Amino acid sequence: MLDAEFITLVEIKSEAHIQELAQYLTDDGVPYEYSFLEQAQPNGGHDAMHIGVLYKKGINVTNQQLLEGSDLDSNNLRRAFMCDVEIGKFDFKLIAVHLKSGRDTNNQKLRDDQCKVIGQFITQLRGEVNRDPDVLLMGDFNMIPGQDISNFHHLGGNDIMDFVSSWDLQERYSHILPSGRENLLDGFAISRRYSTEYIKGSLRLFPMHWNMGIGQAKFRKDVSDHLPFVANFEITRFLKLQNIREH
Repeated sequence: MLDAEFITLVEIKSEAHIQELAQYLTDDGVPYEYSFLEQAQPNGGHDAMHIGVLYKKGINVTNQQLLEGSDLDSNNLRRAFMCDVEIGKFDFKLIAVHLKSGRDTNNQKLRDDQCKVIGQFITQLRGEVNRDPDVLLMGDFNMIPGQDISNFHHLGGNDIMDFVSSWDLQERYSHILPSGRENLLDGFAISRRYSTEYIKGSLRLFPMHWNMGIGQAKFRKDVSDHLPFVANFEITRFLKLQNIREH
C-alpha cells in the first residue's frame, strides 16, 4: 500500500465514512486526520456523495469551504471542495471536484457551466500576475481529453492550469466501464506559472485492485469504478519526495 501524505476522496458516503478510514489508518500505525464538508442532499431520493481529504498528522489544512455556484445552484450537482494545504515547504490551494457525468451534449454543457465557475475562481485567485497561490485541481472531471475540449478550456481559467493527466500520465485510463473497457475521466492539474514543485513523470495510476489481490471487475463491483492517481512533489529544497494521491 502506498504511504500517501495527502489523499483526496470524491465519493464519500458520510462523515462517518471518512472518519472510519482515518481511524483505520491511525490504528494501523500512521496517524491520519481528515477534513470533510457536507454537500446538499440531491433531489429524487438519492444519497449525497461528498468530497473530503485525508492527511497525515502534522500537515496543515485550513480554510475549508465549498465553492459557491460550482453546483450551478442545483442539489443534483456537487460543489468543488477547497482548502489551503501546507506540506513541508510546499503550500497550495486544493480544489477537488466531481463534475457532472454523462456523454451527451446537455451534460457537456452543464459541465461547461460548472467549469466556467471554477475556472473564473482560479483566474481571480491567481490575480493579475498569475503567481500565487499554487493551485492543485483534481478529482472526477468526467471529461475525456481530446473529446470534451470546451470543458477543459473553461476549467483551465485564463490559460492558467496545466492538465498534467492529459500529457504526463503513462496510463490512458482511470475509469472502469461495465464492459471491462476503460477510459480517462479523472483529472489532475497544477497551475502553470511559478508552480515548480511537481516532479515530471511522477503522475501514475495506482493499480489498487492488484494491491487488494482482485481483478478489475470485482474491484468495480465491490470497491469503486475509478482507480487512483499518485503524484510526487518537491516539498523541500533537497528534493524530498512525498505522495499526493487522488482517488
